[in-house]
Amino acid sequence: MEQSLSHTKTNRKPWMDRQKLQKIFDVLIHALTRPEFHGTEHVPAEGGVILATNHMSRMDTLLLFINPARKDVTALVADKYQKYPLFAWILRTGGIIWLDRQNADFGALRAAVEVLKKGIALGIAPEGTRSRTGQLLEGKPGTALVALRAGVPIVPTAIAGTENVFPRIFTLQRPRISVTFGKPFVLPPLDRERREEQMKVYTEEIMCRIAALLPEKYHGFYRGHPRIREIQQGINLDLQG
Repeated sequence: MEQSLSHTKTNRKPWMDRQKLQKIFDVLIHALTRPEFHGTEHVPAEGGVILATNHMSRMDTLLLFINPARKDVTALVADKYQKYPLFAWILRTGGIIWLDRQNADFGALRAAVEVLKKGIALGIAPEGTRSRTGQLLEGKPGTALVALRAGVPIVPTAIAGTENVFPRIFTLQRPRISVTFGKPFVLPPLDRERREEQMKVYTEEIMCRIAALLPEKYHGFYRGHPRIREIQQGINLDLQG
């Protein structure tokens, strides 16, 4: 289902069609790298859904943009990238939502809930920023909050191989990168008396579900968390069944 993505916090009108830009980047990324998409059957074909992903590179947003499961996907992106004209133009054409990460950007969160309620897929990095180490950082509660307010499922999304992708591209290595989608899940409603505690639990659950889809070297802050093993055992049982 095609959706209008005119929800960015800007009055500028992109001069290139979003679908045309997707095709260009699809060809370009496949020419420069060897991208693999796994678990695409877990992404709902329509309706609002959050793709909660780890974040190691500027390439990550582009991978979500060309994913074969949902062509309507948009994302929350730090507004610092508006300083880079070409990258900012690409992001605006893709219909992203600018996010001020230095302050509590309630306007961006409202916009995120809005697009989800319109049935659009939204990519969010629960870590809140790009990891400079290539490993998971501690998650922040924004993703859980948006999911609860919009009443949509979350699809854990694990990206691997992008942490050093650009140096390898420049040496013509065509690095292998992968995007793996896990099973969607829904967060239970919050108990107002235990709100803070539950938000922490929900954030950990989101991050552990992402970690469970990644090799251990990426686990970072969540390395050794018992919930990761539980989730992985569940995934193995599904594969055996």
